[in-house]
Amino acid sequence: MTEAATAKNEIEITVEKKDAASRTFTVTVPAERVRAAEDETTAWYGKRAKVPGFRKGHVPAPVVRRRYGDAIRQSVLEDLLRVSWEQARTRESLKPIGEPHIHNLKFEEGTPLTFELHVDVRPDIALERPGGFHLTRRVTAVAEETVDAQLLALREQKAPWIPADGKAKPGDLVQATIVNLDEAEASAPDPVRFVLGQGRALPDLEAHLMELDVEGAWEGALRFPDDHPDEAKRGQSRRVRVSLHEVKRQALPELTDDFARELGEFDSVAALRAAVRADLEADARRDAEARLRGELVDQIAAANNIAVPPSLLERTLRAYLAAYEVPEEQRDRFASEFRPVAESGVRRELIVDAAAEKLGLAATQDDLETRLAEIAARRGEPPHAVKAALEKAGRLRELERSLTEEKVFAHLLGLSTVEDAPIAR
Repeated sequence: MTEAATAKNEIEITVEKKDAASRTFTVTVPAERVRAAEDETTAWYGKRAKVPGFRKGHVPAPVVRRRYGDAIRQSVLEDLLRVSWEQARTRESLKPIGEPHIHNLKFEEGTPLTFELHVDVRPDIALERPGGFHLTRRVTAVAEETVDAQLLALREQKAPWIPADGKAKPGDLVQATIVNLDEAEASAPDPVRFVLGQGRALPDLEAHLMELDVEGAWEGALRFPDDHPDEAKRGQSRRVRVSLHEVKRQALPELTDDFARELGEFDSVAALRAAVRADLEADARRDAEARLRGELVDQIAAANNIAVPPSLLERTLRAYLAAYEVPEEQRDRFASEFRPVAESGVRRELIVDAAAEKLGLAATQDDLETRLAEIAARRGEPPHAVKAALEKAGRLRELERSLTEEKVFAHLLGLSTVEDAPIAR
């Protein structure tokens, strides 16, 4: 093939848009290249097709095209998209995050194949100043009131619900029937059960329920508050009939040594209290460490001018929207409120990835096997069983990522000055 013919068949790839974390290419595959691919694919089908009246491998190309035309074009399209992407990735030395997206595809008979190819890429961060910062680790002291509140929560978890005398009050479990009188045919729905004061019902409804005796009823209008999650109902009113069937109240068990023994291997209330305090103090240390890492990320980002690429921010927000299954009508508000959290998460990932790559701190297979052995020892299970369970749950990659973060932050914190400053509560 001559140089002119080769050039005529080359795929044309042009960078249309780019930022630190994305690329958009316009791609044109010449009609000659498309036709050659179609001929090659048709020949492949022709060698394998079984068509009545023809020997296998001797089916004429026009017959093959008529019989398998759609499959041939789909195969050609997929192959040309793959080749185009491989060429773009190699030429631009891209480090893609996820699969590329195809937009504005035009694939018509006898014309060039054209499309836009968009891909998110990992930014190249220099990380010229990874340390030399002054940081403060602030661990919140655990007050006795906090321990008491946790012990109360444990008692509430074990407290049975028993019928209550008198009118309902916040914290009581009620069973009620609510009939919408604005409906054409107001049929009695199934009773609902909920705890008053937990925000599961309209405030006006709860107020009226607390005025009723058991088996009492109220009829009137209920107004939806202006900040109701369903925008269509905000400020709206409904005529309803509310019937209260049952009120139950928790009977809190006494905080005794017997109660402590029911919860686990605790000989006394003192032992239970000590264990609760130890757990709360461990939580406080973890929270302090998380805040410390956040402070370090902020200082590294500022010192190295690490901006959050718009494409990665939008990608992260889309992931949050999907993970939390946010309804379409609430997505704009959610994205606006969650944007600072997403920005912080992206900055953290960029810094961790850059440090792991440039400083050789990525978790190794030995690191992973060691941590699996530790988890297995705590659970009393063989390491291979723990690994298999994590793989099945799709969490092995998550464990590997956490190990990398531990190594990265241990190294980066060692490059800065960390002062401990307890916080009284």
